[in-house]
Amino acid sequence: MSDLRFRVVETAFKKKASAVESPSERPSEYFGKYVFNREKMFKYLPSKVYKKLIDAIDNGAALDRSIADEVAAGMKKWATELGVTHYTHWFQPLTEGTAEKHDAFVEHDGKGGMMEEFSGKLLVQQEPDASSFPNGGIRNTFEARGYSAWDPSSPVFVVDDTLCIPTVFIAYTGESLDYKAPLLKALRAVDKAATDVCHYFNPEVKKVMAYLGWEQEYFLVDEGLYAARPDLLLTGRTLMGHEASKNQQLEDHYFAAIPMRVAAFMKDLEIRALELGIPVKTRHNEVAPNQFELAPIFEECNLAVDHNMLIMSLMRRVARDHGFRVLLHEKPFKGINGSGKHNNWSLGTDTGILLHAPGKTPADNLRFITFVVNTLMAVYRHNGLLKASIMSATNAHRLGANEAPPAIISSFLGSQLTSVLNHLEVSEDEELDGLSGKQGLKLDIPQIPELLIDNTDRNRTSPFAFTGNRFEFRAVGSEANCASAMIALNTALAEQLTIFKSEVDALIASGVEKEKAIIRIVRKYVKECKPIRFDGNGYSDEWKEEAAKRGLDCETSCPLIFDNYLKAESVKMFESVGVMNQKELEARNEVKWETYTKKIQIEARVLGDLALNHIIPVATEYQSKLIDNVYKLRELFPAEKAEYLSSENMKLIEEVGEHTIYITEHVKTMVEARKVANKIETEREKAIAYHDTIAPMLEEIRYHIDKLELIVDNKMWTLPKYRELLFIR
Repeated sequence: MSDLRFRVVETAFKKKASAVESPSERPSEYFGKYVFNREKMFKYLPSKVYKKLIDAIDNGAALDRSIADEVAAGMKKWATELGVTHYTHWFQPLTEGTAEKHDAFVEHDGKGGMMEEFSGKLLVQQEPDASSFPNGGIRNTFEARGYSAWDPSSPVFVVDDTLCIPTVFIAYTGESLDYKAPLLKALRAVDKAATDVCHYFNPEVKKVMAYLGWEQEYFLVDEGLYAARPDLLLTGRTLMGHEASKNQQLEDHYFAAIPMRVAAFMKDLEIRALELGIPVKTRHNEVAPNQFELAPIFEECNLAVDHNMLIMSLMRRVARDHGFRVLLHEKPFKGINGSGKHNNWSLGTDTGILLHAPGKTPADNLRFITFVVNTLMAVYRHNGLLKASIMSATNAHRLGANEAPPAIISSFLGSQLTSVLNHLEVSEDEELDGLSGKQGLKLDIPQIPELLIDNTDRNRTSPFAFTGNRFEFRAVGSEANCASAMIALNTALAEQLTIFKSEVDALIASGVEKEKAIIRIVRKYVKECKPIRFDGNGYSDEWKEEAAKRGLDCETSCPLIFDNYLKAESVKMFESVGVMNQKELEARNEVKWETYTKKIQIEARVLGDLALNHIIPVATEYQSKLIDNVYKLRELFPAEKAEYLSSENMKLIEEVGEHTIYITEHVKTMVEARKVANKIETEREKAIAYHDTIAPMLEEIRYHIDKLELIVDNKMWTLPKYRELLFIR
């Protein structure tokens, strides 16, 4: 190991996790400590103002601007008691991250001094400009105004000395420039459409909420080792590195005892998260070495998205306090599992869960089947769009790699629900049966009680699996904003439920009884969306062939997958339910293509730099040592003996030479290919060029670098290897 690498590794291993100061209270007592939740609202706001604000949050009532000053005053009083000095509108631009601009609670007092001030105007709306964020051509340099507007449905919170106000971000001309605005519109659309359908079964339903429970996977790496890997630092993944002799093949890391340093990090993170109202519940080791998972209790979708964005930010901060760096890239290490963010999605009303089965009555079961089948129809009609909603340059490394769902959207239902739908498809009856609850499973072990088995199993290769009372959208990537997938899914379902209601109403108007009309349309949908249902092995080549025959979207090119957003049926869907217009969709696709190009471009630049300035010099130096050794052997021994003793070194000299020549020539070729691609004017065609010509070169060059890693003297290799990066001590 080189002196540099030794010092880095030694420093990283010496960094011990300090004991975390746990609050003396139970989690339930400090949960939401830094959140302006209902308890704080009730305490700091006048009664009349509190009621109006709660009405806006719960029922979507228009927020009366006349109360904004009183709300702002209550917020400021609460925040300043916590030592807060600044406020910010916290929003989610089209960068997959969050943004904030801090302003102090100060204004001139007119007497030569300063006064603390935070008005309703500053709370409700700001003009942060923020013109440098990607916008896809919606904003010109001379039209740079952008507005952020308070989202009352997501509570205000405090981080350090700053009051953070969740907001939407829109252009001067009204188009959405973020993820939150279209998400709120999609949730409103699915609320209206689903509530209308619910009235077939229960006229008292007032509201339908989409729920989300995300499972955040991530890697931890020692901070010193991270700093010694420019590729990790600049791209989030290792662009080179041979597999360690031992990685995940023994499955001994999965659900194993959590390493002490990691447990300290997790404990600290959980305390910070709970104080910010994020209901984290589950933690465990994941499959790959140094890979872990964090999951919360389900929440309303908009709040869950905000909390996921906040937790990723928290993870990065807390990790550094413990001598770690957190990696949220979907595939930071080749040869081992990547990281996803399973989105567990469900629907509920003010009276119960819509996707819960079995029901207590036949009507409950019909309601359940109605929403399941309409969800399947939405996924079937827009399977390409759903794939586009989770696709990115980083997630493309993970999908279909026998560790994550394939890049073909299908839905697993389990044997019982599949049997019910199959029966409904062929039956002429206009009644519903066949649903049952959890079955008992007795084990022949006296000490073990009877287990209750769910009415559906799990299929870990399915991108969209039904898992009891929810669908698990497993294809979402680790560093993605959950809003992207949730916008597509909820919008698709809103459109589908609207179509369903119009078809059922038409039958009822023609004289068909309500229940029979519902079953008749549901039966039609069961037949129509059957291609989306697949309970087998999604990794198999047979499934790829079968999916193509079924007409499912089997495209694997990331830039081409994005085309799904601009298909006529997608534009019609988004516009028909009022989520986004064609201009907004076109702008977002421009951003997606541009982002894809830039990420591959950065990786190519980093790989070229490391190859020419790190790898080639080290390999050449090692080759020179081998050559020197051969000459010395020939001077010391007779020719025949020297030839024998130096034969292996001669092979290595030749092998190193072949690898270095290949790397040098192909880095130059890659640079020229970038120059050609960069001249392409349209973002779509440029992204396609980067995907087709440059991305494959990264793997080709990497192959030869990884071979050199196995040859070159370990003491001379300057970059930390997988065996050092992947095992926390």
